[in-house]
Amino acid sequence: MKIIIDDLNGPEIQALIAEHLRDMADSSPPESVHALDLSGLKKPEVTFWSVWEDGELLGCGALKQLDARHGELKSMRTASRHLRKGVARALVEHIIGEARRRGYERLSLETGSMESFFPAQRLYASFGFVECGPFASYVLDPNSLFMTKELA
Repeated sequence: MKIIIDDLNGPEIQALIAEHLRDMADSSPPESVHALDLSGLKKPEVTFWSVWEDGELLGCGALKQLDARHGELKSMRTASRHLRKGVARALVEHIIGEARRRGYERLSLETGSMESFFPAQRLYASFGFVECGPFASYVLDPNSLFMTKELA
């Protein structure tokens, strides 16, 4: 697996982001969808990575800087044909490493609270993320689960 910074201009990554947005819209009410679209992922405070193997896109993820000490894990997605192959685990590990290199003291995330999000919740918990309250501009939402990890 090769993890690279991606400019989001390739058709493969655009298709995966579109799939991600459709899936989030199908899984959550509109007011509870916090996934970033292409324009949101191209903002300067967001670093976006894609995961490739033998010329095939396996998945993606992003790190959004909230402030000088706090980052947010965003846009985690594994291509459906590559689920349960360690793609998400490798990407979370990579993003945690980058957050540490940047000197962040905390890394947080928002994911869904529904059953379809349980595998993601278990993955994040396996890295030491714990439930927390809303952070940044999020508000309490029964469809959201907020998690955080101390990095310092």
